Amino acid sequence: MRTSPVSMGIFYLAMGILFTYLAVNSSENGLWSFPTILLMLIATFDLGVAFRMFTLSYKVKTKKKG
Repeated sequence: MRTSPVSMGIFYLAMGILFTYLAVNSSENGLWSFPTILLMLIATFDLGVAFRMFTLSYKVKTKKKG
């Protein structure tokens, strides 16, 4: 069974929001601490993948119409 790019995009978007929230909560020790930077890197990766999935879904949908 194949998953659609939209559902994968929603999953990665939720994970990116979760990791951003965790990074904001862990920044009490300072913005440049290792855990905060690591959580923000993971959040950036997840949000980037989410936007790529939404873009892929849009391209597939427009290609099917045309």
